[in-house]
Amino acid sequence: MFTPTEITEIQKLLTPNHNIVIITHYNPDGDAIGSSLGLKHFLKAKGLEADVIVPNDFPKFLKWMPEAKQIIIADYKRKQAGEAIYNADVIFILDFNASHRSGHLVAPWIEKARAKKILIDHHQQPDNFDFIYSDVTVPATSQMIYHFIQELNEEHLVNKDIAECLYTGIMTDTGGFRFRSTSATTHRITANLIEKGADPAMITSNTWDTNTVSRLHLLALILGRIEVVKDGKVAILWLKRDELKEFGFQKGDTEGFVNYGLSIMGTQVSAFFMEDLYDDFVKISFRSKEDVDVNQFSRKYFNGGGHINAAGGKYMKTIEETIVDFKEKIEQEDF
Repeated sequence: MFTPTEITEIQKLLTPNHNIVIITHYNPDGDAIGSSLGLKHFLKAKGLEADVIVPNDFPKFLKWMPEAKQIIIADYKRKQAGEAIYNADVIFILDFNASHRSGHLVAPWIEKARAKKILIDHHQQPDNFDFIYSDVTVPATSQMIYHFIQELNEEHLVNKDIAECLYTGIMTDTGGFRFRSTSATTHRITANLIEKGADPAMITSNTWDTNTVSRLHLLALILGRIEVVKDGKVAILWLKRDELKEFGFQKGDTEGFVNYGLSIMGTQVSAFFMEDLYDDFVKISFRSKEDVDVNQFSRKYFNGGGHINAAGGKYMKTIEETIVDFKEKIEQEDF
């Protein structure tokens, strides 16, 4: 957490005469959007205005959240996003640990910005910023935003909008409270958010009960060809670019696909490989159980990283070559 001195300094920055910007990572997920909007609504409850900027668009199933439509998508509104960052006095960096995780467009703006930069994130090995709250044991950045509010002694300001956004972020990043990092503290916080107005049934329905025809077609395709290797410990799922196009892929359609590999009895690791829709590289998602560290595995071999049990990567080969290389790499690992 922030030290008492840092909290005092941050409180001095959070004033109406300061321009405040909130930025999250490229390809924003539920925790990225939930923590960003949750913080925005908290600042609003304090009488402050803040712009939320995301590098690129985010899935439709997250756009129900309060004021999601006011988020500035840098890919679509470059001038507005660039000017907001340039004029910012305070920049909150949420759910990513290094500037380059915000993509080639936004990252240089962050690095050149004169603003005080406040990092709140739960990924390993954060870059250096003016203020850093980094804790890899916390399952979601949205939970860290709640802790930040507690540190400011302003928990009483948490309202329905804040509660809905933070609950969504925690729910999605814990896999519906299934992952090991979900703690008693996590459940106490979500209970508080429910008391403040978050409706778990509504949030779950709006966020997860949103299948499209394209998503179901793609899911049927990968489930029909799951491959299990390494004596049943590793599941492999994959999709090619022409398959995405054939079934009318939309952003967010493959969300959660990697988790199906872990649902197979005996598996310790699930790996999902997908060709990028436009560029010649393969996007990779890893999930694992117990103490199997896919973060270090991804950093070591696939230009990525993340958490012990959830990580991503990027590989500049064909999907066939990527899967062959993956199979070779996992034989060198003790899991």
